[in-house]
Amino acid sequence: MHLARIRPWRTRGRAARRRIVAGAVAVAALLGAGAASVAVAVGDAPAAVHRTNAFMTMPETPGSKQTVRIDTSFFTPAGGGRHPAILLAHGFGGSKDDMTGQATTLARDGYAVLTWSARGFGRSTGAIGLDAPDREVADVERLVDWLGHRSDVVQDGPDDPRVGVTGASYGGAISLLAAGYDKRIDAIAPQITWWNLPQALFPQNAQGEPADSGVFKKLWAGIFFTTGSTGTPSGSSPALPGTGGAPGGGTGGAGPASGTGSGSGSSGTASGTGSGTASGAGSNGPRAASTGRAAGQTGGSGKTAGGQAAAAPAPGGCRFTAALCAVYRQAAVTGRADPAAIALLERSSPSSVGSRIKVPTLIVQGQNDSLFPLDQADAMARTIASNGAPVSVDWSSGGHDGGDQETARVDGRVQTWFDTYLKHEQVNTDPAFRVTRSGGVDTTTGEAVQRGATADRYPGLNGTSQVTVRLSGGPQTVRNPAGGSPPSVSGVPGLGALSQLSSLGQSLSLDFPGQFAVFDSAPLTKPLTVTGAPRVRVRVSSDAADGDAVLFAKVYDVGPDGSQTLPHQLVAPLRVTGAGSGGRTVTVTLPVVDHEFAAGHRMRLVLSATDLGYSSPSAPADYRVAAAGSALTVPTVPTLRTAGATTAAWVWVLPLVALAVAAALLLTGRRRRTADAGGTTAPGPDAAGSGGTDSDGTDPGGADLTGAGPQGRRGRSPRERPAGDSPAADNPASGSPAGRNAPDETVPLEISGLSKRYRGSQDRYAVRELSFRVERGQVLGLLGPNGAGKTTTMRMLMGLITPDAGGITVFGQPISAGAPVLSRVGAFVEGAGFLPHLTGRANLDLYWRATGRPAADAQVEQALEIADLGEALDRAVRTYSQGMRQRLAIAQAMLGLPDLLILDEPTNGLDPPQIREMRSVIGRYAAGGRTVIVSSHLLSEVEQSCTHLVVMDKGRLVAAGPVDEIIGGSDALFVGAPGATAPQLERVAAELAELPGVSGAEPAEDGLVVRLDGLGVPGLLAELLRLDVPVERVGRHQRLEDAFLTLIGGQA
Repeated sequence: MHLARIRPWRTRGRAARRRIVAGAVAVAALLGAGAASVAVAVGDAPAAVHRTNAFMTMPETPGSKQTVRIDTSFFTPAGGGRHPAILLAHGFGGSKDDMTGQATTLARDGYAVLTWSARGFGRSTGAIGLDAPDREVADVERLVDWLGHRSDVVQDGPDDPRVGVTGASYGGAISLLAAGYDKRIDAIAPQITWWNLPQALFPQNAQGEPADSGVFKKLWAGIFFTTGSTGTPSGSSPALPGTGGAPGGGTGGAGPASGTGSGSGSSGTASGTGSGTASGAGSNGPRAASTGRAAGQTGGSGKTAGGQAAAAPAPGGCRFTAALCAVYRQAAVTGRADPAAIALLERSSPSSVGSRIKVPTLIVQGQNDSLFPLDQADAMARTIASNGAPVSVDWSSGGHDGGDQETARVDGRVQTWFDTYLKHEQVNTDPAFRVTRSGGVDTTTGEAVQRGATADRYPGLNGTSQVTVRLSGGPQTVRNPAGGSPPSVSGVPGLGALSQLSSLGQSLSLDFPGQFAVFDSAPLTKPLTVTGAPRVRVRVSSDAADGDAVLFAKVYDVGPDGSQTLPHQLVAPLRVTGAGSGGRTVTVTLPVVDHEFAAGHRMRLVLSATDLGYSSPSAPADYRVAAAGSALTVPTVPTLRTAGATTAAWVWVLPLVALAVAAALLLTGRRRRTADAGGTTAPGPDAAGSGGTDSDGTDPGGADLTGAGPQGRRGRSPRERPAGDSPAADNPASGSPAGRNAPDETVPLEISGLSKRYRGSQDRYAVRELSFRVERGQVLGLLGPNGAGKTTTMRMLMGLITPDAGGITVFGQPISAGAPVLSRVGAFVEGAGFLPHLTGRANLDLYWRATGRPAADAQVEQALEIADLGEALDRAVRTYSQGMRQRLAIAQAMLGLPDLLILDEPTNGLDPPQIREMRSVIGRYAAGGRTVIVSSHLLSEVEQSCTHLVVMDKGRLVAAGPVDEIIGGSDALFVGAPGATAPQLERVAAELAELPGVSGAEPAEDGLVVRLDGLGVPGLLAELLRLDVPVERVGRHQRLEDAFLTLIGGQA
């Protein structure tokens, strides 16, 4: 699919123009609406923007005597002249005010911008019609009529303004429908919206099945209709989660201005009060057959201009039209859509007029969107492109399920699109396809940023090539439980905060034993990036009375440690009909994703009988499921190119600096070896100096900076190591090693009576009489408040400063500056100092050569295997995410595979997924019998990553031992539910305490503390949802924090 580049796009050729008088009526209506104007200036912008607020009165439906009021705002640039127009539509549950910020920006850039509150939202009246053609779509046609007679809007003909439409979600659908029904629309930019509403709310992912056999998306539909049914006192409704009522949750600007206005017409009256006072009139125009009466009014006297009561929503509190309310009630009860429901939803679907949408279209769809997934965008892209219109597709990182909405980037791209097709400017609207991927670091700030991967053609959901991934697993029986409960959990719409569970090493996803079939691939030999919708053929039989089988298909990313992640928490529902006699084989289209499966990971196909977000049959049934052909067909797009970071000018100087530093280090290494040959003890070439103020806030005296610490510096991320992986898990870190007279070469670290005074002081100690011992295979957490002496201890351990008393032995050898045993120690301290223009591999090679040690000793491949960098190793470091830089730095510290690895704040600056990855690296490294020491202020991470603890305070040892002994062995979680009442929390705590696998539960401030004894976090989540607990977050109860504060006397 090609994008037609940089050319005016006009699809006029209309046989007859609408008569001018129709637009005159609309002008009179709006002028008679009590319009109020105000000059809006935001920030330090040089130009003011004029804003006019007014109501427009519309017929409820064509030919109806009942009317509704539509609240509008019109933004124009200062200075006069004619300008192309843009209609900005808000998201579901929002209002015109959500679009004020974007409208002001566009007006300042030379556009006339019209915003409005759709029926049933903001201050507009009427029932919600879900962008019905005879309601909301007709309203947009009247708005275009009004623009068609503005002297400040570019006109391409009589009653023919040059106009584009954009909006997100609800507003995105209206932009598509308006382009299908009104040929005067010149360009559109729909965002995170639907193409076919039946498929969105009743998805069916088994190819060849009837359209009305889809599975009801009950949770999202419930949120959708509840949001539209529960108004606030002002009559507005809260926006749906993730939409913010605007692309990326647009921000509001100046509020409606107050003022007065007046207008006149041939008949009718209107009066009222609101932001101003007005009187005016309108008349029926030539478009009465299609548009009916148009008249203006402000305020509300309860009567319309025609003297009729405004249209009321359906009874029973439903603010939608009566027909839509009936559809929802029927689907909520039966879980099915009848033909009448399908037909009604089809009318609100842009797909119903897809063949008539022939204008340039920029499609922005979110990857984190289980309400309107990427397949909706694919269908609209393929259809509109087949009409000959230019199309560009953008898979952003946002969506209704949350994520980075990329508001600034998306708004900028929308404006560029309109600059091209409305202003006819020669700007580049490339690319034809763009997908946002996580990764990359700003070379000037070091902050993680999103990167765009682009291609010259939109590849569709099948990609540009396919890879076949073999699956193992025979036929399996899947049980649909009575009532569809308990359900599997893929995601929870509207509860994005629960994604915090991933930081606990737990997946939000949950599948109950006996209720799902699983088919695994072998570990991948190289990374595989899926871009599109994988497909699989499955054979299904059912013993249900109707012969149907309802299943939910998903593909997990399974790590080497068995942990599994569901990309974007997406699942593909399907209903296999007629599977009762012998079964049927169907092709299943799996969720559309852009996701990299790393080398060593497996792809896991799961088909479950239930899912929390969807309606399942209430009658129990058994399904027999087999993977026909035993393979996944995986789409890939090798032609996608990832944008690199802008390179600062100073970067080009760094290669020369690096060469000079490397040469100096090599010469130093030669001098040291010469000194060694002469019998003089000198620091080894693998040592690295360090200086500066102690991060604990101390500045110890006697610092000896001529020696060197361990070889490494910074590093990679972790996943949890399963219990029992440590060969020395039963050997605690202990206190004083009294009684051990001879050095033990098998003990990685032993500290005896270690003391270090502050500079110039005889009685003030940074570290005092510290003693502990660390065994092989342990991951030791070194904890303490600021000033406890942790960093001073680590510097003495690395030979960077000399103790005043006591000693440190590493593998039985005493530590001093340049001690040979330091070659067995790797360290990760802040500031890896990678050269951004070099690849990761080149940085590691340069570092190792600077140590002067033989290349064969580096054991690069083993270190990289543990760090799991994959193909990223051969990319420039400036394109790395923060987590990738951490992994590269730990790989640097691991060069030579040191037996003792020291990590100072390894998770600094990482987000929860990257922290979880860091745990995995630490666990894998220690699992091989090596020892890791971690100093961190993140107590929850120390609790999950470490097997043993040493707690220091005021330079002294406070406690040492296994983690469980220090904090207690129970598995307690805190469930944040600030919206729950105290009686509700007490009731829920009592019910949870009676559940198998729960050892106790008690109310706490703003939530519950639950102690698990066998029940997993996903199981607890399912129970909380069953008990209607308004969960905001779930996290580990801060037991280590409590123990830590107790040990240090409550002062952190």
